[in-house]
Amino acid sequence: MIIWVCLIILGFVLLIKGADFLVEGASNIAKKFHIPEIIIGLTIVSIGTSMPELFVSITSAIDGYPDMAMGNIIGSNIANLLLILGLSSVIRSIKFKRETRLIEIPMCLIISLLFVVICNLGHDVTRFDAGILIVLFVLFIGYTIFMAKKGEEFDKEEDDDNVDDKAKLSKSTVKDVIFLLLGAVFLKIGGDLTVNNAVEIAKHFGLSEKLISVTILAVGTSLPELVTSVSAAIKGKSDIAIGNILGSNIFNMLLIIGVSAMIKPIVYNTSYNIDMIFLIGGTLILSLFPIIPPKNKMSRGNGLIYIILYIGYLVSLFVK
Repeated sequence: MIIWVCLIILGFVLLIKGADFLVEGASNIAKKFHIPEIIIGLTIVSIGTSMPELFVSITSAIDGYPDMAMGNIIGSNIANLLLILGLSSVIRSIKFKRETRLIEIPMCLIISLLFVVICNLGHDVTRFDAGILIVLFVLFIGYTIFMAKKGEEFDKEEDDDNVDDKAKLSKSTVKDVIFLLLGAVFLKIGGDLTVNNAVEIAKHFGLSEKLISVTILAVGTSLPELVTSVSAAIKGKSDIAIGNILGSNIFNMLLIIGVSAMIKPIVYNTSYNIDMIFLIGGTLILSLFPIIPPKNKMSRGNGLIYIILYIGYLVSLFVK
């Protein structure tokens, strides 16, 4: 037990340092190549922080643990949205850019709804379904590439107040790339150490596969998103903070479940529909934040609402 705890602590250290490297490198690259930080958050950062989910879900599917593969993704997405985005906005209010409130949030909501429909048709995710998810992910990447070219123009009407946020460019692109790679490696190793040993502790106390997957495993694999988004919020990089969350949730549902089901079809436990209600409800609430006071931002009060919702979700898991 003591060894497990020590390895979890080591995992936390690697996660925190990895997140710091990843945010720093991604931010510098965004500025150097004039790429909007929201796009960096939606792609490089979100994919890098989703590596633990990818590893866990594929392994779970191959080893014949469909509840763990699916529960890891659904639980991680709920934790990303309610817990991590909630904590990030409590630390510092997050401003919604025009493309975020008009495109990315609605996109995440639509994909979540589509994901539920696919999972409930036949109560499994077949290879055909997996193909649909992967194609949608390719289209999402195409969107991010398009916005990387057009994003600054799309947001120029709102960027005048960000002039003072222009920091000095990194002296070396190579250094920034190294930071990104080190960050991703540290996040992967740290995530593995934390999750694997947390699962051992959970099993020691006799928790079910589903309960492990939507709590210990989900939060564990979301630790990279947690430390990355919180670190970004502390540094005032709200685009990376929210882009990381939305990008990770889309990445999880489309590519991770798509690849996992393509390797081996995943049986869907309909009891996850209740969990999906929390996810879709939370995303729907997120779409309302930009139009209710304070407009165009997620305030500390909004973040507190999310954290309370996440606590309510955890309570619901244990009172069933």
